[in-house]
Amino acid sequence: MADLLVVPDAGIAWDERGILTYVGPSHGLSDPTNAREVRGALVPGFVDAHTHVPFFGWRADEFEARVGGQSYRDLHGLGGGIARSARLLAAASDEDVLSFGLSLAAEMAAHGTTATELKTGYGLSLEAELRQARLARRLSEAMPQTATVTLLACHAVPEGKTRRDWVDQVCAELIPTAVEEGLVDAVDIYVEDIAFSVEDFERVADVARRHDLFVRCHADQLGASAAAEAAVGAGARNADHLNHLSAEGVAALGAGDTVAGLLPVADLFTREPAPPVAELRDAGAALMMATDFNPGTCPCLSMPEVMAWGASLYGLQPSASLTAMTLNPAWVLGLHDQLGSLEVGKRADFLVLDTNDLAMIPYRPGHNPVAETWVNGRQVASGSDPGVSA
Repeated sequence: MADLLVVPDAGIAWDERGILTYVGPSHGLSDPTNAREVRGALVPGFVDAHTHVPFFGWRADEFEARVGGQSYRDLHGLGGGIARSARLLAAASDEDVLSFGLSLAAEMAAHGTTATELKTGYGLSLEAELRQARLARRLSEAMPQTATVTLLACHAVPEGKTRRDWVDQVCAELIPTAVEEGLVDAVDIYVEDIAFSVEDFERVADVARRHDLFVRCHADQLGASAAAEAAVGAGARNADHLNHLSAEGVAALGAGDTVAGLLPVADLFTREPAPPVAELRDAGAALMMATDFNPGTCPCLSMPEVMAWGASLYGLQPSASLTAMTLNPAWVLGLHDQLGSLEVGKRADFLVLDTNDLAMIPYRPGHNPVAETWVNGRQVASGSDPGVSA
């Protein structure tokens, strides 16, 4: 992951479709049209493969309560957390949700995110989950970044339903309807003692695979559950959080193709123990890092901030972090043949940094190092002016 190809005095060029036609030394640039000589550092755009957008509204008071000693479990049991965001989303109009989401997407672009994942999970009913999926798909078509949509219907058990009844409905009705409408690209499930079981995950994963959807998993965040091992067994693209990952889970991720998803800013907010990152690397696991951007446990959308805390909390070198924030998450989203690295034939998704030293990103948390953000050969933001179009 840390073995980057660095090209000094470099240049890139792309065609009218935004596809890279040249990457290499600047003296090899033959046509100045749609070409760029690198000043400072130019890197692939960040791919944020774990967010909970679209949502509506914030929960700063819950953050204050956690600082005062209440746990995530406490707030969840008192009707806060996921259930509260579901109520906020239900009360907002479609236009308000989309406007709120587009403002977040512009801020993400200014911090270098050129591709991202959107999720459901704040619906908590058949119709509300479908509504959120429709909003996510509409948002993906309006925002400057590339965005895939994940169905996280098994995020929390809806009020008035048993866990088994909800999983039955997700499998029998929700997934087939979402697929029929072309709303989602993947299915995720939150495996935890306050949410869903490994057996639930395996049922949902089986239905997702039969509908040609990627499988994803929230695993081992609040306690050890063997979810990571189940994710590998189900051929999931990723297993995320992993704060209480067992030795068996480390071995499974090291031997399988499932990517280990690390969410350092979420760990900072929730004060969960850090995942066993060194053990995962020693075992040969592929790593990705993402924001987990959501209104409750990680209201941070900045991928440079993720790199900073990945270095401080996990000891990840900047070069390894860059791979974990570009090519590996592109594979998780099924976009690795289009983006995630700067190669001829891929899209011209890149960032111009205000430094030529990658270590300056984690060294200066709170500073946005992204001077320009380009998606498909078009500038969509600058660090000082989100929403720039050129």
